[in-house]
Amino acid sequence: MMKWTRTTSFKITLTTLVLLVVSCTRDKSLKDSTINFPLSGQISTLDPANSYDSVSASVVYQGYEQLFEYHYLQRPYRLIPLLAKSMPKVENNGKKYIIQIKEGIQYHDDASFKGKKRFVKAQDFITQIKRLAFKSTNSNGWWLFDGRIKGINKFREVVGNDFEKFKSTNIEGITAPNDHTLIIELSEPYPQMVNALAMSFTSPLPLESVEYYKHNLNSVMIGTGAYKLDQWTRGSKVILSKFENYHKAFYPGNGDRVSHARKLVADAGKKIPFVDKVIFHINKEAQTRWLQFLSGNLDFLRVPKDNFSTVINESGKLKNEFKDKNIHVEVFSTLTFWWIGFNMKDAILGQNLNLRKAIAHAIDVRKYIQTFTNNVGLKANSIFPPGIPGYDPTVDVPFEYNIEKAKEYLAKAGYPNGKGLPTLTYDTRGSSTTQRQRAEFFKNQLLKIGVNLKTQLNTFPSYLKKAREGKLQLWLDGWSLDYPDAENVLQLLTTKNIAPGPNASSYSNPEFDKMFEEVKKMANTNEKFLLMKRMENIVQREMPWALLLYERDYYAISNRLKNFRYSDLMSNKVKYLRLGK
Repeated sequence: MMKWTRTTSFKITLTTLVLLVVSCTRDKSLKDSTINFPLSGQISTLDPANSYDSVSASVVYQGYEQLFEYHYLQRPYRLIPLLAKSMPKVENNGKKYIIQIKEGIQYHDDASFKGKKRFVKAQDFITQIKRLAFKSTNSNGWWLFDGRIKGINKFREVVGNDFEKFKSTNIEGITAPNDHTLIIELSEPYPQMVNALAMSFTSPLPLESVEYYKHNLNSVMIGTGAYKLDQWTRGSKVILSKFENYHKAFYPGNGDRVSHARKLVADAGKKIPFVDKVIFHINKEAQTRWLQFLSGNLDFLRVPKDNFSTVINESGKLKNEFKDKNIHVEVFSTLTFWWIGFNMKDAILGQNLNLRKAIAHAIDVRKYIQTFTNNVGLKANSIFPPGIPGYDPTVDVPFEYNIEKAKEYLAKAGYPNGKGLPTLTYDTRGSSTTQRQRAEFFKNQLLKIGVNLKTQLNTFPSYLKKAREGKLQLWLDGWSLDYPDAENVLQLLTTKNIAPGPNASSYSNPEFDKMFEEVKKMANTNEKFLLMKRMENIVQREMPWALLLYERDYYAISNRLKNFRYSDLMSNKVKYLRLGK
């Protein structure tokens, strides 16, 4: 047994102190090179063919890249090359796209490469687009190319669920004459093609990786992005680290008026990414996220509704008592809007327009906006949000908060004062306190006219699964535009996009569908805007949605986080962010 002398004790204490100093230095160094990113729910998938929610996209877009991306500092939004050398050459009256691809773009290391370096080839984009059409993928991105690329629907039917046929069967309209040239031929003009090629759905993927993982890419990340996957602890956190072999990329050197006013161009021309590591912290509860932010464990956060009045003053500025917290606040407009969704195939709601009208008139939208956005949100007047060409601020929704009118419509629906109406089911988008509060709000609103509402709590992934399967009855729905064009809104209501597509309301109208086939081919002209208005009139008349609000958000941001500019259209923001004093 060792004899513990004073000298020995001193040596051990000194050693311990040295270890503590080294440990603290290491922890501080790690913190100084790590961005802590908040996530409000579970990640449903890391597969770019199926990632279609904002939570998953926050991670996916850091690791996967596409041919094009939106300029980080310019508004209106402008597409620029990412993996492409330049913008595409468009021929044949808008039906042929010729895209040159950068050379030397390396993928993250992966077991499917068997120890070899793998570089992007044009064929990898073809593989991924084939995955969107492959029935076994059940891709949320199939709608992008359904009927648009020559031969893609034939490929889908011939291949079915057979992976061997997937590998051996070509799509007529997508070819790669060499490793760095991609040619896409369309059945008809599709002005949004370049926008589609900026979405995660079209990230390149090597065929050998798809085969190695047996087509299940939910938990891996085989991309070319600035950050690679280190660890995913489900329900807790995701850790990404800088990809040391990331291709040369630089912080943008020009921006709009806002970017100059907010001093977002100071790093112009510097090589990106700046930060070594990013940790995504999954916390479902808004108050937990807020406490984590105030403790310095998160670098930015949308100000929670329950804390808004204590943080933001009447002028929309940070209150004095928070100025010593080393934080600041900024407000950002978005391309996100919200509505109450009705399942048009539901035997009760879908077949009864007067019932849907009764519900719409029973909801106090202004109170909802006050309660859940602290009056930051804007009451929606159109199915098209502000910021996209063709939005008309003079139109309005065909309903208002009016209990008496709501009761009249309920009686016309055959349920006077709610008599004889079965209890309706409201599905939540998650299980957080805020989601439960929203459910309680809608329940109390409808009780005023005698409509009973039962709340079904879901995790976010289970909510998405129900939406894809068309199993929702009544719910809070929302959309963040994939690209700034009316077509991206209107496709949510087309028959061909009924679940598992993005048309969760299962709305179907032949006249609307016919107009959609016209409007999707149009450039932004007065002719297109008039057709948009006619389509909106149909939707407002038949009411598959009861519109609520356009989203604007206040973000609290740590002063150490530089270059932060929120956009719900651009998820690949981390590579532009820097840490400093």
